[in-house]
Amino acid sequence: MTRDELEKALLAAHASGTGRDLSRLYTLAGDQAEGAGRIDAACFYLTQAFVYALECGLPEAAELNRRLADKGRAHLLDW
Repeated sequence: MTRDELEKALLAAHASGTGRDLSRLYTLAGDQAEGAGRIDAACFYLTQAFVYALECGLPEAAELNRRLADKGRAHLLDW
């Protein structure tokens, strides 16, 4: 998915209010930013993904928390 496509998908997900989709799309945006070496942007996106994952009770929240903790952006939570 291109960056433009991802931005459009994120806007659509925000409009529809689906937290599961928002978590997935923000994770994808974080992965892309991290792959491009844009760590601050990656951590922003991963934080958003983490928040939506927590709100929806998604199991992905633990992995997102670990990724953020590994980068010094969050405390590692005990699940």
